[in-house]
Amino acid sequence: MKLTPEQRVTLHGFNNLTKSLSFNMYDVCYTKTKEEREAYIEYIDEQYSAERLTHILKTVSDIIGAHVLNIAQQDYVPQGASVTMLISEEPVVEVPTDQFEESPGPLPDSVVMALDKSHITVHTYPEYHPDEGISTFRADIDVSTCGEISPLKALNYLIHSFETDVMTIDYRVRGFTRDIHGHKLFIDHEINSIQNYIPDDVKNLFDMIDVNVYQENIFHTKCKLKEFDLNNYLFGYKKETLDQEEADEITEKLTMEMDEIFYGKNMYN
Repeated sequence: MKLTPEQRVTLHGFNNLTKSLSFNMYDVCYTKTKEEREAYIEYIDEQYSAERLTHILKTVSDIIGAHVLNIAQQDYVPQGASVTMLISEEPVVEVPTDQFEESPGPLPDSVVMALDKSHITVHTYPEYHPDEGISTFRADIDVSTCGEISPLKALNYLIHSFETDVMTIDYRVRGFTRDIHGHKLFIDHEINSIQNYIPDDVKNLFDMIDVNVYQENIFHTKCKLKEFDLNNYLFGYKKETLDQEEADEITEKLTMEMDEIFYGKNMYN
């Protein structure tokens, strides 16, 4: 059913559809020595501390027009951080018309929209390969909302908040709401791909794969950077300091790591 601002369906009570966005990103780095690995982990913990992550989630809350009710944040030892926010509805007289369009959401500008009984969480996972010199930083962000709007409006900002080599994005709508005649609605907006919520300049940077189950209102998109510059993956030095054989070996390890994450399976030579 196509919904437009001019053709609204009158509901029986509150729109209690649950819309959940899961944004999973990976940053990959080559850390040859123990010292490099420790320096990388320290850098990640500083860049994505619980305080910085709280700022990111507060901005997400602003974008989707929510009130923050409660914040729990924690920096872990030896590494990693978590933040959980409970958010509540921002009262509105009218639902903004852009909620009916598949388009990228704003960056840090605030947008007033309707939410209720919702939450936003982030967890980080810095880790390293025991033998291959690969260190990986992963962050998992979940934005769950109830009501008229979709958390997909926060996706554009989230992508710009992290330096990412691989992204896995899931969006699903659960439950149902009813119109005044008792007819169930299992989704209240049209969507054919998460990619429609990502700006073209960002999409041009990534190879993307969609796996969607339309009849179940489940949408899945995987993204991997197209361009590879070894200098972006060396921690503390440049590729010019390496001989060609070593540069090729490191490149092979890094690209295989990203391919395995992207395709979700181990790949061997």
